[in-house]
Amino acid sequence: MSLDQAKAFIEKMKSDEAFRNRITAIEGVDARLAAARDAGFQVTEAEVKEVQSELTDDELEAAAGGRRTWCWVNALW
Repeated sequence: MSLDQAKAFIEKMKSDEAFRNRITAIEGVDARLAAARDAGFQVTEAEVKEVQSELTDDELEAAAGGRRTWCWVNALW
């Protein structure tokens, strides 16, 4: 597991709306992590949270499609 995988996963979430919608529609952290693994991302919850904490407000807003109140990153976990 590495932060590089978490960064790649978050980048995919930011750039691929269909992927983001599929992941965020899944109930529960474990199931979301399993879906991420099935998509080729070997990430842990802690790694995603660590990378997420490094994002700026502008990056979070852009990733959420302009919604600041409850963006996809917060909804992930």
